Amino acid sequence: MSAKIAIIGGTGLKSFPGLKIIKQEVMRTPYGTPSGPISHGEYADCEVIFIPRHGSAHTIPPHMINYRANLWALREKNIKSIVAVAAVGSIHADIYPTRLVIPKQIIDYTYDRPHTFFEQDLQQVKHIDFSRPYDETLRQHLLAASINMDLDCYDGGCYAATQGPRLETTAEIDRLERDGCDIVGMTGMPEAALARELEMAYAHCAMSVNWAAGRSQEEITMELITQCTQIATKKVQALISGLLQVS
Repeated sequence: MSAKIAIIGGTGLKSFPGLKIIKQEVMRTPYGTPSGPISHGEYADCEVIFIPRHGSAHTIPPHMINYRANLWALREKNIKSIVAVAAVGSIHADIYPTRLVIPKQIIDYTYDRPHTFFEQDLQQVKHIDFSRPYDETLRQHLLAASINMDLDCYDGGCYAATQGPRLETTAEIDRLERDGCDIVGMTGMPEAALARELEMAYAHCAMSVNWAAGRSQEEITMELITQCTQIATKKVQALISGLLQVS
């Protein structure tokens, strides 16, 4: 089999066409228990591992996710590449709801989240180069897959990682736009930085599920978000299928 890849995302991705689940595994790590069982599967002669970021029943809010346990568990499974799927709100006018985004940059607005493995028993202080938070090779593979699968993906942009679980105010979104952000979500950090610390290639597949506050006349409702999520998830399934065929 070719090199393994991990998908961090929602439970809907466990059923994308052609994916055969072989087994599920409950893991323990030095940082606690991951969000849910690790699912091992096969697709197109490629071994795939899936982990549900919010838990199997989607009950873990963004600020309570054990990001360190999730990433450590994937490292223990010798994962080299991670595609992180996440729902986001759109700030940029060209990123309409249900459109997929492969961002290039991220700004961290979160707080009080354990955000590093480099804390104890160090021989010296460690720093990572995070100038380019996403692995460019993996980004390009995702973009190539989007072309092959005839999907309209937005190439680039900056992800604003906010604390959650509440949605942002209009004034906060205005601030994020002034900072240069194009999309806003709640799970992008510290996940991306932890992957870099463990030397795993990491890229985001963000799916827009609503206009951010003040960017539409419509009220932001869970019903609307759910509808857009269902449409966008089908696009993500197609993108991942294409990625596994070309990478």
